[in-house]
Amino acid sequence: MNDKGRILITAGLIVAVFAGLGVRLAFLHLKPAESTLARIEKGRHLEEKTRGPRGRILDREGNILAVDIAARHVCADPKFILEHGDIQQVCEALTSQLHLNREEVWKLLDQPTRQYVRIQKYMREKGLEPLQAMNLKGLIFEEVPIRNYPKGVLGAHVTGFANHEGVGSAGIEQKMNSYLQGSSGLRISQKDGRRREIYSRRTVDIEPQPGADVYLTIDQQVQHFAEKALDEMVAKYQPKGAWAVVQNVRTGEILAMASWPTFNLNSFGAAPAEWMRNRVINYTYEPGSTMKAMIIASALDSGAVSAQDIFDCENGRWMYGGKALHDSHGEGLLTVADILKKSSNIGAAKIALKMGDEKVYQSLKEFGFGAQTEIDLPGEDAGILWSVNRWSKISATRLAMGHEILVTSMQILSALGAIANDGIRMRPLIIEKIVDADGKTIMEAIPEELGRPISPETAKEMCRLLARVTQPGGTGTKAALRGYLVAGKTGTAQKVNLEEGGYYANKYIASFAGFLPVENPAISIMVVADDPQGAHYGGTVCAPYFQEIADQTVRYLRISPQGFPTEYVSELEAQLLKEESDR
Repeated sequence: MNDKGRILITAGLIVAVFAGLGVRLAFLHLKPAESTLARIEKGRHLEEKTRGPRGRILDREGNILAVDIAARHVCADPKFILEHGDIQQVCEALTSQLHLNREEVWKLLDQPTRQYVRIQKYMREKGLEPLQAMNLKGLIFEEVPIRNYPKGVLGAHVTGFANHEGVGSAGIEQKMNSYLQGSSGLRISQKDGRRREIYSRRTVDIEPQPGADVYLTIDQQVQHFAEKALDEMVAKYQPKGAWAVVQNVRTGEILAMASWPTFNLNSFGAAPAEWMRNRVINYTYEPGSTMKAMIIASALDSGAVSAQDIFDCENGRWMYGGKALHDSHGEGLLTVADILKKSSNIGAAKIALKMGDEKVYQSLKEFGFGAQTEIDLPGEDAGILWSVNRWSKISATRLAMGHEILVTSMQILSALGAIANDGIRMRPLIIEKIVDADGKTIMEAIPEELGRPISPETAKEMCRLLARVTQPGGTGTKAALRGYLVAGKTGTAQKVNLEEGGYYANKYIASFAGFLPVENPAISIMVVADDPQGAHYGGTVCAPYFQEIADQTVRYLRISPQGFPTEYVSELEAQLLKEESDR
């Protein structure tokens, strides 16, 4: 074949190829296959759910505990950077500004077929200002809300946290998630070849609705008092855990709820799970002698005993049902009033026997043991109160001293609060109100009575008897507060050995629960230490920190020694101090 023939064949092939391409292009544009159209549309389709700002969490005074702030995802378009930018410059900027590993950043950017990679998530805008000012080609800063906790560790176990997807995962964030998260929005549009939205093609744009604000009954200042006291107790006695709670006696409102170990809500991912445990409502234990307050109150209320009845406390050792019961300090004959004041196990056991098993069980049920307190926080434990048919001969005697029962501190304080509140047990309140984005109150807490385990007369008598615990000769003298009459009860309980059975010989739960002023109770407080070192009695370990929290709280809330309104505080304090000095 000559050269002319070869040229004609080559030209024919070229024409045929271009003709085929032309036909194919014409077919694709004029009548493309359905599958091709679907694939193209799928690649261009943009549909995303948008999330509005999550509602705030605030304390009772309006101080912000949780709020959404603007943040950014730092993303990149590797293909665009490689074709039109400077990968070296972009890599160096990202590495230096975001403190990232250079090799890892380079691998993310060196992908010619990728048009979207995420370099760093949830960066606060303020920290990105230098990087944004560089105007580097191919970088994308996606706006996204991030949860911020301005107070850090303050009230961590109550406030809780929301994860990066905006879902409440602990505390109030979890319990009130349906109110806080609001409703999602929807955006349907198309994107161009660089994955950017073509705004003119947006067909659906439903704006998200912001969540409601949740106001707590917590007062951040009282919360600070409680947390500071725990820090001091932990520094001195080095317990495995410690917790405290402050409650309004009349309404049931929780003014403070603190637990140690604690964690910073802004870095919750770095905290061990055990640190996130709200021990006030989630840690169950045998309470020890704090239970004597409820047993003696019920015995007085039922008429089984009177305050002046005398019991032989056997000089500290008593055999009953084939088992020995001991007191830490041997006592002989004691009245019921002094059994409570000196915290005699033997005396309380004999009082319980006079009541009988059924009455002991029923009274503990009426005080709320064996059931949740119904506080609006996740993870509350109900504790354990066995029914009478599972009791042994000595069970009533052990229950009287706080054994053979598991409780939470919230249950103990709720029961003691009933004594302070004329015999009425209130539901613990942690939510004050919920306000929607338009400022409308959609839910407001109302104080709720859960029952009346004892009569008002018995309650008043018990207030006087419990006040003797903090006076000379009582076990809780370190809880006494100058100028105020304080009622309370110490607790010192050996820890249960769950692995081997029985009790540890040298591990204790120390506690003190009380209220003030006795004449007109306003606040109740409980402080607990798990396995303190160097001392283990509740009156030694916990009572001083009860006193510290009480002292700061009554002055901050301007509660007078008689529980009267604010304007009478100075006059009554001066009068009481004068009478005390005259004596």
